[in-house]
Amino acid sequence: MRTLPLFLIAITAAAATPGSAPTYSKEVAPILFNRCGSCHRPKDIAPFSVLDYKAARPWAKAMKASVLARKMPPWFADPRYGHWSNDARLSDAEIRTIQAWVDAGAPEGNPRDLPAPPKFVEGWQLGQPDAVVDIGTDYEVTPNEDAYEHFVVETNFKEGKWIRAAEIKPGNREVVHHAHVLLVSNDLKQMEVASTKNAPTLQPYLIREGKLSRIRQDAPIQNDGCAVNAPDLPFLTGFQEGALASFLPGRPPDVFPDGSAKWVPPGAKVEFVIHYARVADKGRRDRTSIGFYFYPGGEPQRVLRRMDLRNFFLHIPAGAPNTEVRRCYEFEKDKLLLSFTPHFHFRGKDVTYEVVRPNGKRETLLYVPKYDFNWQLVYRLRDPVRIEKGSRMIVTVHYDNSPNNPGNPDPKQTLRWGDKSEEEMMTSWIEYFDADTVKTATSSAPSKSRSAR
Repeated sequence: MRTLPLFLIAITAAAATPGSAPTYSKEVAPILFNRCGSCHRPKDIAPFSVLDYKAARPWAKAMKASVLARKMPPWFADPRYGHWSNDARLSDAEIRTIQAWVDAGAPEGNPRDLPAPPKFVEGWQLGQPDAVVDIGTDYEVTPNEDAYEHFVVETNFKEGKWIRAAEIKPGNREVVHHAHVLLVSNDLKQMEVASTKNAPTLQPYLIREGKLSRIRQDAPIQNDGCAVNAPDLPFLTGFQEGALASFLPGRPPDVFPDGSAKWVPPGAKVEFVIHYARVADKGRRDRTSIGFYFYPGGEPQRVLRRMDLRNFFLHIPAGAPNTEVRRCYEFEKDKLLLSFTPHFHFRGKDVTYEVVRPNGKRETLLYVPKYDFNWQLVYRLRDPVRIEKGSRMIVTVHYDNSPNNPGNPDPKQTLRWGDKSEEEMMTSWIEYFDADTVKTATSSAPSKSRSAR
């Protein structure tokens, strides 16, 4: 059960009359409609619908178990750290209502008490975009192949555009696992984002296998990317500029904070980086597209940016239950942090984001104790967190490559960085503002920024 984006719904919690058993129609349906219906509806990702009693009733005990364990709706941030604008957790009252309903035999109640069913947007979730760019072809997915494909296409923007939101729409939800869209630059050093294809400094350490890449087994090992004596390896200092937009399981479209926008220059090209999941049958086609929503009224108050932090030189031994991998970033100027999106694969176990201030104070910004590859959530801060110049961010990830990990594809495999889902990654996408930039300098373009700092 996955919550609708908070900008689309008003969350309501129904409470049963004291002394009476809750019913589906009166007390439970409002919770399920608002909290779970975006996935648990006909012809969507979840295995059953909660939008009518007959469909939901056989799953009542499973629903109770999931909400009591807080497995559903999916939300993995430890509540001791941070305050999140998109916190998907059910309230204690909502959980008690579902529990009491199931314990009473999951009665239907009077159908006349049912609230109006939720309305879901088919097609573009954010409404019709101002401009749409697709991959330029009806791409046929190769059967039995886990692949990353790259499509470079023209935007045909004769004038530069500030965009307030961007939505990637898979052409075929059954084959598109995740996707990124990024601006193309003639300088390849500006393109070292989202994948290993355009990373010149990384090439000596890579092996190409068809349409996939991975770090060589004999490449240097640097699990502690924060070590003072770390070798001079690519991407263990500074950060990479992030993509314009991303599509991930469990992630809503990219809607930028009020008063902010991203810049797409005139004549720009964009690159779609799409991970196609392995499918057995032939004839599966995809034409993924991105919709751009223009910022109204000239220049924004702030330019939204994204830093990508990676450690390409991880090494996870076969059978190891708790391998630690770290990555650090030294802030070269004051920044306002807005969101975190951790990305690992099946062995990803937990992740902690900490900051050490110039005065030595250390604080935890986000702790995800049970990472789930199936739900790659974005954690949006309720209020931006200001980080001063000279502070150090420490990202610490633990991986479980043991047979005790039920999602482990092969505990006998020693892992390096790799594009395949069966291999591993260590990535963080972090949205931010430059704290000293309230107004942009010009309406023609933001100041240029380097891909690695």
